[in-house]
Amino acid sequence: QVQLVESGGGSVQAGGSLRLSCTASGSTYNFYMIAWFRQAPGKERERVAGIYGRGAGVPRYSDSVKGRFTVSQDNSKNTVYLQMNSLKTEDTAMYYCAADLTGFGPLDPSQYEYWGQGTQVTVSS
Repeated sequence: QVQLVESGGGSVQAGGSLRLSCTASGSTYNFYMIAWFRQAPGKERERVAGIYGRGAGVPRYSDSVKGRFTVSQDNSKNTVYLQMNSLKTEDTAMYYCAADLTGFGPLDPSQYEYWGQGTQVTVSS
C-alpha cells in the first residue's frame, strides 16, 4: 500500500510563488521517479518535473517550467517538494504527485503506478 498526499496549492498572482508538497506513506524504497504532473481543462496531462528515487540522477523539467520550478526531496520526511516561482497564468492547473516503479516511459502518465489526489494551482493576472 502506497499513498501520496499533496498540499500547498492555492491562488496567487502572476509572478508569485507556491511550494507544493507530496508526502508518501508505505514502502517507497524502489521508486524509480517521483514526478509532478499537471492538467488543465481541455489539456493533456503533462509531466512538469521529476526527481529520481534515492538521488540517482539530475532532476528533470519540462521546457515550460525549466528555470522557474525546482523539485527537491527530503527523504527523512518522505516528502517531495515542488517550488514554483515566477508563476504564469498558463501554470493554472490541477497538480498531481505521481510515483513510477518501472522507469519505462517516464513522460507518460500511464506508466505511473501511484497518484495523489491533486492540488489546485490558480494563477491570476
